Amino acid sequence: MGTSSLTGARIAVAAAFFAQGFVFISLTTRLPRFLERWGLDEVTLSLLLLMMVLLAGVGSLVAEHAARRFGSAATLRLGLALMVVAVPALTLAPVIGFFVGGVAVYGIALGLVDATSNMQAVDLEHRYGRPILPSSHGYWTTGGITATVLVLTTGHLSPTIGAFVALVPLVVLFAPFVPHVATTPLLAPGVPAGGITVGPTTASPSGVAAQSSAPIPWRPIWLVGAGLVVFYMVDTTAATWGPVYLARSFDAPGNLVALATFPYLVTSIVVRLAGGHLITRFGVATVLRVGAVVASGALAVVTLAPTWQVAVAGFTVLGAAVALVAPLSFSAAGRIAAGTAGTASDPLAGAAAAPAAPAAEPDRARTDAVIARFNQFNYVGALLGAVLTGLVGADNLRLGFALPAVLVLALVPLAPAFARGALRRR
Repeated sequence: MGTSSLTGARIAVAAAFFAQGFVFISLTTRLPRFLERWGLDEVTLSLLLLMMVLLAGVGSLVAEHAARRFGSAATLRLGLALMVVAVPALTLAPVIGFFVGGVAVYGIALGLVDATSNMQAVDLEHRYGRPILPSSHGYWTTGGITATVLVLTTGHLSPTIGAFVALVPLVVLFAPFVPHVATTPLLAPGVPAGGITVGPTTASPSGVAAQSSAPIPWRPIWLVGAGLVVFYMVDTTAATWGPVYLARSFDAPGNLVALATFPYLVTSIVVRLAGGHLITRFGVATVLRVGAVVASGALAVVTLAPTWQVAVAGFTVLGAAVALVAPLSFSAAGRIAAGTAGTASDPLAGAAAAPAAPAAEPDRARTDAVIARFNQFNYVGALLGAVLTGLVGADNLRLGFALPAVLVLALVPLAPAFARGALRRR
């Protein structure tokens, strides 16, 4: 694939991440309005979020099988199309049944887009031969920031204005997503034009060449996945319950509850943009360990905040502290799945990597399957963040924020697992 094709593909993948972040944050920052409109309490909302998260898990499983048959690009388009249906359904719902149905459809779409956008980003990272996951997740954050600004400026308007959010995934639906095709023509079985042996290949049902692969090393993937659980527990707690916390615990002005999310996202994208430099200078494990300790302190500030302004300061620090966990986890899982992490053939490996066999073209079907399953850790974390936080904090949301303040410290012992094939540059 030529440089121009890769550039176009990267723009398309960035747009997919942007759309996902834009829609998700648009909806979560409007949760207080939905609670008021339908007369829901924290426990009922927690059950709705539980349904959404479980269906997102189903969507991710569907993505694994659909990507194998139709390709991850086509499956990503399906997820975006479902978003276009779901957002108007839940924002314009005339009765609560339509609202619940819209949440259900959005849950499935969420899983499809989460899994396939990360499949596409991991594929591009392999093709570029350098890390792009931090910047890809940065576009998710950019979408979230844009959505937050929109809510801050239109918070006084009718909640039905949220239906226009569906225009973003509608536009991205037609983006030229990168197909999974060979980057170079094969001169002979297992030997591309560059002359590097990649091993025997077989045709997949979708016509994509698939390599015979060694068993997937699930143990290191599980360790990295545990870190992803911790991140999404914290991230979902902040995104889902932050606005509700400001509205109900401090009676913050209606349009300003989005400030629980806005500075969190701003500091997050700043750190993601600087991620390559931070990792190069201090190392993956050190960055994640320091971030975990700082995140615990930030959540303690949120929990004990005497005013909503202090709580916002806590959310601001929190965004910076955990910003790199998700992109580094998907990047590590992709390298481990491809069988290249920690080898000399790995373009993302650290300088200490041992010499190995010649570079191999990663097995795309294998990597996609692992990323789809790895994405399930996302929803375990979302369950802890969105559902458990709401249930624990049903009477007092401060207790709900105390839970992730303790659990985020699990990143300290898990940090070395992320350093497998450490990133050299951004």
